[in-house]
Amino acid sequence: MVTARSLNRLRKRAGGFLIQSTLESLSQVAKLHPSAMRMLRDVEVTKDVRYVSSERREHQLDVYRPKHASGTLPALLYLHGGAFRILSKDTHWLMAGPYARQGYAVFNASYRLAPRFKYPAALEDAADAYAWVVDNAHRYGADASRLIIVGESAGANLSLAMTLAACFRRPEPFSQKVFATGVAPVCTLPMCGILQVSDAERFVRRKPRMQRLVADRLGETQLGYLGGVIAETMAGGLELADPLCLIESAAEPERPLPPMFAAVGTRDPLLDDTRRLAAALQRRGVHHEVVYYPGEIHAFYAMTWRKASRDCWRRQFEFLRANVGAQRAAAASGRV
Repeated sequence: MVTARSLNRLRKRAGGFLIQSTLESLSQVAKLHPSAMRMLRDVEVTKDVRYVSSERREHQLDVYRPKHASGTLPALLYLHGGAFRILSKDTHWLMAGPYARQGYAVFNASYRLAPRFKYPAALEDAADAYAWVVDNAHRYGADASRLIIVGESAGANLSLAMTLAACFRRPEPFSQKVFATGVAPVCTLPMCGILQVSDAERFVRRKPRMQRLVADRLGETQLGYLGGVIAETMAGGLELADPLCLIESAAEPERPLPPMFAAVGTRDPLLDDTRRLAAALQRRGVHHEVVYYPGEIHAFYAMTWRKASRDCWRRQFEFLRANVGAQRAAAASGRV
């Protein structure tokens, strides 16, 4: 007998499969688009470098470097999005390439995914990747003392959490590993992030007419990442699943929080988290720039052929040059 509950479960699974298939297909199709392929022009890629002793494919990263670069490059750790459940470094070549073209050594990492691997597995892997980059960046002509950390969506959550782990002395073993490196990011870019995973219903409460497909995905993000996790048994509980809440708190870091840049479209269902981040950084006196793009959707800047996307990349690069600098492999043009 088909029940309403089973139909609801089927609808959610079908929606999730549709989203995953669409995003993975777009990543492949994008390689055929001249504008997207320009992202890898004059970029060399070292594939499938292991950042932890493991046979798991998720414990690998790719290194993107500008060809013909001279001098030591700033290091950039990129953590991909995908609701903690889907995608990988292989789908996010489009995000890594532009930074490399601008003169950064990009370490584009995969990590274990929910629902099979729940919190804090993704953060444990991100911490391992962070520590590996600090220890090994020099092998790729990069300077770990000028470490930038970037991610979009779920990757923004992980990037912000890694930044807090580097700046606050915290109890989680993965946080302690990051803090013990002695290296805090010089710049963090949490782009269009889901910065608080708990209470996904807050998005629906704020926008009661939110599309069911979107509401389902937000609920699955929380359930897949946190469902069944018993916070009381973990050092630090679930605090770094919700790094935004820690920034909004009165807790003071031992190391200064770095400059931050974030961008988000006004049609992005996650918009409110970036607004809250901007307000919290303002209260703390942290140097930051947050840009809102009218009418743009989630992760719009991946569509590199569009005007808003090109503007978003340009503003990221300007912020990085102002706060980090870079050894440019080619003449500065401001183009992606």
